[in-house]
Amino acid sequence: MKLCRIGSVGKEKPAIIDEQNNYRDLSSIINDLNPNTLNFDTIEKIKKADISSLPKLDSSSRIGACVSNPSKFIGIGLNFKDHAEEQNLPIPKEPIIFSKFTSCITGPNDPIIVPKGSNHTDWEVELGFVIGKKAINVSIENAMDHVLGFFLVNDVSERDFQKNKGLTWDKGKGFDTFGPIGPYIITKDEITDFQNLNMFLDVDGKRMQTGNTKHMIFDIKTLVSYMSSCMSLHPGDICCTGTPPGVGENMKPPHFLKGGEEVVLGVDKLGTQKHQVVPYKE
Repeated sequence: MKLCRIGSVGKEKPAIIDEQNNYRDLSSIINDLNPNTLNFDTIEKIKKADISSLPKLDSSSRIGACVSNPSKFIGIGLNFKDHAEEQNLPIPKEPIIFSKFTSCITGPNDPIIVPKGSNHTDWEVELGFVIGKKAINVSIENAMDHVLGFFLVNDVSERDFQKNKGLTWDKGKGFDTFGPIGPYIITKDEITDFQNLNMFLDVDGKRMQTGNTKHMIFDIKTLVSYMSSCMSLHPGDICCTGTPPGVGENMKPPHFLKGGEEVVLGVDKLGTQKHQVVPYKE
């Protein structure tokens, strides 16, 4: 199933997209897609419901972030071999973990705001996943028992803050609007080929990134197991899993977002995002 949130900012309703691409209001079953409801009991409850009897929502309404108020937004760095190679960096021997501040989360078509004074705002198309069952020290073999579904992420990054202003990446990853997620979560039962999905990102109609999730250094099962050895993972926690080559930082000359651009990205089966890039204003 495809689960999403639809409505104006702060007033989104949980919805399911039916086979006719209608948005059906799930408010009578759950109050939101958040850490309290993103679990396998909820999935079973929705499966038992008569979806065709649920009210339709206006399909022209704004699509919100597909997860509300996660306790954690985890990122994985340099997880594509070809992306590490374009940066002339060694292939990681263990997953590189960083945090995106949850205040960066926005909807899949909301504007991206270039931070104040930024000259190095960059793009990254990524596969995201959401946890549906608490995970602590889980094995690779059992890791997928804890994943509820997948979604599209743009891991927007400010490279100067990420790499030149201290020893951690977090401050360059968590500016407001730097975490567009969605348009929907697709549950894992409908996307068994998640390690073989094509990915793309365009800026002003020009193809910048092309990749496939088969080129991940650490696959989803390995990431879940590894992260659960570093922290407890809870329902509603989200993770973005790395980007293919083609980021602006590594172009010759480098190409960064200034404001006025249109960014379009997508991953097979996970839909697309479209963003207008807006310069910072006081």
